[in-house]
Amino acid sequence: MSAGPALAATSATVPLASPQPRLLYDACPLCSDADISVLRTGDCSRHPLYKPVVAPVMTWMRCAACGHVFTDGYFSDEVSAEIFSATNPNQQPGAGFEQNRYLSARIVERVARFVPDGRWLDVGFGNGSLLFTAEEWGFEPHGLDLRPSTAEGLRRLGIEAHCADLTVLDAPGRYSVISLADVLEHMPYPGEGLAAAHRLLRDGGVIFASMPHYDCSVWRLLDAAEANPYWGELEHFHNFSRRRLYELMEEHGFEPLHYAVSERYRACMEVIARRV
Repeated sequence: MSAGPALAATSATVPLASPQPRLLYDACPLCSDADISVLRTGDCSRHPLYKPVVAPVMTWMRCAACGHVFTDGYFSDEVSAEIFSATNPNQQPGAGFEQNRYLSARIVERVARFVPDGRWLDVGFGNGSLLFTAEEWGFEPHGLDLRPSTAEGLRRLGIEAHCADLTVLDAPGRYSVISLADVLEHMPYPGEGLAAAHRLLRDGGVIFASMPHYDCSVWRLLDAAEANPYWGELEHFHNFSRRRLYELMEEHGFEPLHYAVSERYRACMEVIARRV
């Protein structure tokens, strides 16, 4: 097996008093325009991983220049570490694998049309279903997750896994596929994640990205019924439209190739894009 990527050192988790303020954006985190205003609020206190170190009310902003929707701020490293100290049982490696295998197979089959083999890095791999299934297609699976117990669980199953942020990996051109399944909306600055993916992919490699689709009919129907869960999604900092996601991908050297409605979560989209 080849040597793994170099990683930056991480600090230890320190318990915090509650609540801790977010680190506020002073401009749009995508286009850097300062013309931003409050769109609405949401309640994250009913989220299964909620901890009182986070204020229960989330404030959502909108950028007048590019139309992007995002929270008014993001978590400090200390707050993030406290949130990531817990994991949903269905996100532990191996959980529900047989049921999730069929869904993951449909994703891998689409990706394999563009890149048939090579190293597949799954960022935020959760239960590992996508990696287990990609291995059946002949890909070499690699995992990256911010939760220490999740990374350790995947290593126990014999798959290379690291507990680190995508932006600290130092392995230029190492991967053929990088999956960002419900990841970019969790990053304070998603462009940094795409820039890192571009650096880590080989020429012609692809990313697979999924996330809620802010500008679709299902989203608007959920809003009308006052039943949209994403305004209170604890770990989300962004709500993307397809248009804005494509623009961001293109800005960071990716060509969108394929769009699909996601089967993973409600009102979500999936995009495959090639490194150019």
